[in-house]
Order: sequence, then structure tokens, then C-alpha cells
Amino acid sequence: MGCLIESPVFFEQMSAEENLKIHLAYMGVSGLNISSVLAQVGLDNIGNLPVSKFSLGMKQRLAIARSIIHEPELLLLDEPINGLDPVGIKEMRDLFCHLSKEYGMTIVISSHILSEIEQIADTIGIIEKGKIIKETERLHSQEGTENLEQYFLETLQGGQNIDT
Repeated sequence: MGCLIESPVFFEQMSAEENLKIHLAYMGVSGLNISSVLAQVGLDNIGNLPVSKFSLGMKQRLAIARSIIHEPELLLLDEPINGLDPVGIKEMRDLFCHLSKEYGMTIVISSHILSEIEQIADTIGIIEKGKIIKETERLHSQEGTENLEQYFLETLQGGQNIDT
């Protein structure tokens, strides 16, 4: 299993590669290509730059790299696009879709950005007060909803029609 928490923590004085080496060591994994994973998340040209010099978006990319480097079967991501610019968001969306399709990785994403979830999820669950209250396959026109935001709001309001 790989995971990404909303506010990841790193050894700030170390480089991305050093942080990933430490992660792999405590996971008991060796022989994986750190450079390849850094390239997958768009951090292939950072050299020995310490993490303390990273932007929020770069730290988020490193956190994603850390969550996927050991090739987990299950990936749990909490707010994975936090701090990313529009290009970074698209790149990570493409990466998540690639990991799911090419490696059969199951990815569970928790996010408040419904428009992003709408673009990548094939199953959507709505959680209220810690419980899944509704689960559906990707929304289609037969659902009677225009988008995920409308579906979410209608679900929380007990099916009442809400203008969005």
C-alpha cells in the first residue's frame, strides 16, 4: 500500500532522491529506479536541491513519488493535487490514470475538488460524518445530474433539486 497524507513531511535538508532512499529502506525494498519515479512526477531535473528549497507543488510531487515508488497494489491519496498548478494537476491526473490502467493499481482519492474527481474516478463515494452514504459508478446522463457537484449536493440534501 502507498499513501499520501494531506501535509506530507520530509527530511528538509536532504534531496528528493535521499528522501526516497530512506523511504525504501524503511519499507524494506531495494533495487527500484528512483530516477524513473522522480521523472514520472516531474522532478527529474532537481539534482541535489534540498527539499527545504522546494515549492509546495514540488513537495506534493515528491510525496506522490514516495507513495508510488514501491509499486503498491493500493494507493490512498488525500488531496493529491494540493499546491499543484494547472499543468501539474493534469500531469498527476494522467499519471493516476496510467497507474490504474497499466499496473492495475487501485487508487482511492479523497478530495474536495469534485471537478477533478469527476474527470478520473470510475467509482465515486460520498462520505458524510465518516460513513459512505452513497456510491455510484461514473456519472452518466441517465443519473439525471449534470455534474458531480450537483450529484453531491443533491445527495446531501436528500435528493432535493439544488441549483448549482
